[in-house]
Amino acid sequence: MPLRALSASRAALAGAATLSDVAGALGIRDVETALVDELKAGSEEAYAWLIQHYHQPVYSLVYRMLNDSADAADTTQEVFLKVFRGMKSFHGQSSLKTWIYRIALHEASNRRRWWRRHKSHEVTLDLPETASSEKPSLGQSLADDAASPLDSAMQAETCALVEQELQQVSEPYRTTVILRDIEELSYDEIAEIMQTTLGTVKSRLTRGRDALRKRLEPHLPQMGSEFGLRAVAHKHARAHCAASGQAAEAEVLG
Repeated sequence: MPLRALSASRAALAGAATLSDVAGALGIRDVETALVDELKAGSEEAYAWLIQHYHQPVYSLVYRMLNDSADAADTTQEVFLKVFRGMKSFHGQSSLKTWIYRIALHEASNRRRWWRRHKSHEVTLDLPETASSEKPSLGQSLADDAASPLDSAMQAETCALVEQELQQVSEPYRTTVILRDIEELSYDEIAEIMQTTLGTVKSRLTRGRDALRKRLEPHLPQMGSEFGLRAVAHKHARAHCAASGQAAEAEVLG
C-alpha cells in the first residue's frame, strides 16, 4: 500500500505523532511497511512526513545528550542523512522508530566522544554561553497561559536544575532515564534501541532514577517546598523539561 493511498485520511495523519499513532488512527497494520517502501522508492512526500514527525523527537534526544544546541542541530542533520542513506538496507528487524532512535544515540555518542578529544581542548575568545541562553525565556514559557510569572520562573528554574543534574548521571543510566521518562518510550522500544534485554533496561532505569534523586537531594532543603522536588525527579523532568529542547531547536531554526 503506497503512502499516497493514505491521503484520504490526512486528518488522522496530521494528528499522529508516530507511526504507531497512524496505525491506530487508520486501523492499518502494515502502514510502516508502506512508508518504508515509499522511502526506499525515494518518495519526497514520505521523506517530508518522516522529517515532520521525527525531527523534533530526535533533536530533543540528541540535545539532552550533548547539552549544546548547535551540536545538537548538526548531529540531528547527520542522523537524517544516515537514515536516508541507510534506508535501502533497512529490513524491518526493528521498528522504524527504534531504528531511527538507535542511529540518533550512535551519532550523539560519536559527537560527544569527538568533543572530548578535540573541542574540549580548544581555546575560544568568545564569551561562554550562560545558562539563560540555553533555556527558554519566560516568553517561551514552560507553563500554560494560566500560570503566573512566579510559577513560570519556578518551573524554569526547576527544569534547569533537573537538566543540569541529569547531565551528571553516568551512562548508560542517563540515556535510559531520558528515553523512558522524558521521551516516554516503552521498555520494549528502549531495549530495541539500546540493543539490550528488558531486564537490563529496568535495572538501568532504577539506577538512573536513583542517581538523579541523590543528586537532587542536596537542593531539597532550599527548593523542595517551592518547586516540588520531593516528587519523583523523573516525573518532574518529563512534565516540565520537555519544552527545553523544543525552545533550543526553535532558536537554532529561527
